[in-house]
Amino acid sequence: MDFLHLVILALLQGLTEFLPISSSAHLILPSQLLGWADQGLAFDVGVHVGTLLAVMVYFRTDLVQLLVAWCRGLTGQSSAESRLAWWIIIATLPAVLAGVTFNHLIETELRSILVIAATTLIFGALLGVADWCRTERRAMEQLTLKDACIIGLAQAVALIPGTSRSGITITAGLLLGLKRQAAARFSFLLSVPVILGAGLLKTLDLVQAPEPQWSAVLMGTVIAGLSAYACIHLFLSWLDRIGMQPFVIYRMVLGMVLLVVWMGMAA
Repeated sequence: MDFLHLVILALLQGLTEFLPISSSAHLILPSQLLGWADQGLAFDVGVHVGTLLAVMVYFRTDLVQLLVAWCRGLTGQSSAESRLAWWIIIATLPAVLAGVTFNHLIETELRSILVIAATTLIFGALLGVADWCRTERRAMEQLTLKDACIIGLAQAVALIPGTSRSGITITAGLLLGLKRQAAARFSFLLSVPVILGAGLLKTLDLVQAPEPQWSAVLMGTVIAGLSAYACIHLFLSWLDRIGMQPFVIYRMVLGMVLLVVWMGMAA
């Protein structure tokens, strides 16, 4: 892989994985628009490992507390943290089932510029509405089983490229009355099992893949991890000041540009 391409793709993965602008769309578009060669399965695994390590390190205290509380909950010592751990598990299930059921359809039919343009615009507008109409009356610890199921179903929709996993789960959280910080933090915690599962599946596929360039994979992992960590920190630090509107505007502009490109290619 060209060194510049490697750096750009790793940065794209790290910067867009946790922003509400769709990492899958940004990783698909370089090959669609610029004709870049596919980065390869091993590189995909590497950058996913990088973003996974970033979110796990950033939320290490929360994750340890949730794990301990969940284990205690199994012995009958229920708490707000043990329930939250269960909500994360339950909210992960719809995406797992949808991924297993519709993976072939998603990989073969839903990665076009038109689909990405449509989902970028539609779910970007929905994010704007959710942020504009938010009530911010509930903390993350006040989530219920019903809330977890709704956010989990929203996360399953994010398998469609251009939707944005973080974007649609934050949207669902805001519509359910969560505070901005609570919606974002739950979305990020929810990303851990999803990214882990996706990485494990891709790792299994590596068994049949050609021998990768491990130096490129390692570099991609480091770049994606560092940029993702910085992105999480800055996003949560600025969230209450800037809200979601800058990301909504970005999605509207990107979606319109993609539509113009698609019409030009179809002409």
